[in-house]
Amino acid sequence: MTRQAVGILLGAACAAAVVSAAWAQQNIRVRGTIERVDGPTFVVRAGEAGEMKVNLADKVGIFGVVKATLADIKPGAFIGVGATPQPDGSQRAIQVTIFADSQRGTGEGHRPWDRPNTTMTNATVETTAGAVEGRTLTVKYKAGERTGEQKIVVPPDATVRAYVVSDRSELKPGANIVIMNATKKPVDEILARRAGRGAGW
Repeated sequence: MTRQAVGILLGAACAAAVVSAAWAQQNIRVRGTIERVDGPTFVVRAGEAGEMKVNLADKVGIFGVVKATLADIKPGAFIGVGATPQPDGSQRAIQVTIFADSQRGTGEGHRPWDRPNTTMTNATVETTAGAVEGRTLTVKYKAGERTGEQKIVVPPDATVRAYVVSDRSELKPGANIVIMNATKKPVDEILARRAGRGAGW
């Protein structure tokens, strides 16, 4: 697996306060580019939301995002799959994300994705098999007391990435960044307890 970083992810359970009044809600997702860093604070340009100040908590979790391949998707891996449902009940993958071991169980389950007529499945790979159009995976998940299984077809043109544990040195100007499940604070800054760098999500 290549270790060339393509982004940084600031993961779930972030406490946040954003500069723009347009973000006056809780449990938001912030996506943008780091413009500058001043000690523990960095400034993110987040599209139409404008400029935001982010402060990292002492024990922030930072994950880099690297390019991966079909060969990196192995039995036992915990993955997230954005896909299009097929007539036979399978899911045709658009993108696959391989989670780091410390992220296992994140968002586990099967549900609608944020694109029209698509699904998101976060689950453990049970089996893999070669196929004419790439690779077929059987994944299993548990959501509350329910368990489920999905057949995932991963075509050669699907985007495959992996999270890897990273550190604060990756948080520098120019880095693409995603902050998951941020929570608004009553001041013009974001306090992030888990962090990472990401692009194209």
